Amino acid sequence: MRMILLGPPGAGKGTQSVRIAEHYKIPQLSTGDMLRAAVAAQTPVGMKAKEAMDAGALVSDDIVVGIVADRIDEPDAANGFILDGFPRTVAQAEALGRMLESKRQPLDIVLEFVVDEGILLDRIATRARETAERGEPVRKDDNPEVFKTRLAAYKEQTAPLSQHYEATGLLRQVDGMKPIDEVTQAVFGILGKLA
Repeated sequence: MRMILLGPPGAGKGTQSVRIAEHYKIPQLSTGDMLRAAVAAQTPVGMKAKEAMDAGALVSDDIVVGIVADRIDEPDAANGFILDGFPRTVAQAEALGRMLESKRQPLDIVLEFVVDEGILLDRIATRARETAERGEPVRKDDNPEVFKTRLAAYKEQTAPLSQHYEATGLLRQVDGMKPIDEVTQAVFGILGKLA
């Protein structure tokens, strides 16, 4: 099962991706983690990424897609993978689609977690408060102002992916406002029809 999870920050993608990964025995792939691993392993694509990062530039879409291409060739991704946080733009989605097509590994589904943005802000504030109460460090992106900035960037850059994938017939939406276990049930209900 090859899938992308879409939704604004705080929509529950991280929580659900862990459950999906465990259930289907597929890796959840983070482009940040993959970039760092490729740089550490000094792969050809990793070295290009390092050059860009050392120069203070953004890593190009071609490099990121190359890193995803290398990563999905690893044995743990043989039965599929979850991409969360990539693609972020329609151009990245198109490049990813071409790469997957060339490998004859097209996406099976794009799951979008639909949420109420006003309630999301409350959810983030609650998460930050509960984390602090447990004595754990609060994520930088759980600061309400940082969150608003991330949400604005999501709406501008990433939200158009919804229409892009809807046009391909791959998009399925899930109500991300329901309790976590109900969201999981809805996700597994949708994925079960594909398996």
